[in-house]
Amino acid sequence: MTVPFGRIGYARAGDKGANANLGVWTPHEAAWPWLAAYLTADRLRELLGCADSVAIERYELPNLRGISFVLRDYFPPSGSAHLGLDQIGKSLGEFLRARHVEAPVELVHASDRMGTS
Repeated sequence: MTVPFGRIGYARAGDKGANANLGVWTPHEAAWPWLAAYLTADRLRELLGCADSVAIERYELPNLRGISFVLRDYFPPSGSAHLGLDQIGKSLGEFLRARHVEAPVELVHASDRMGTS
């Protein structure tokens, strides 16, 4: 079933200089195996439309049912390079949650019943 990623998982993001960090998690135990297998660094690159020059580091946090990503050199030097403000990175998580993904129908329905979106 094609659905916005946000129907299954949550995301929180930020930036420091040219790097972005993105935390993705699901509150549903049944969704964790799908999330861990589906959201690879390559899949994230595809969903976000990242340039090949962006290095993506992926760290699984299975006890939290989450994945932490660091996107090195995601932002060009600009206003986001100011270390005192986080004016751009916050929207990255919501952008991911809006992207459409293929997910198992039963997982989507279970997430809907539990109120992820």
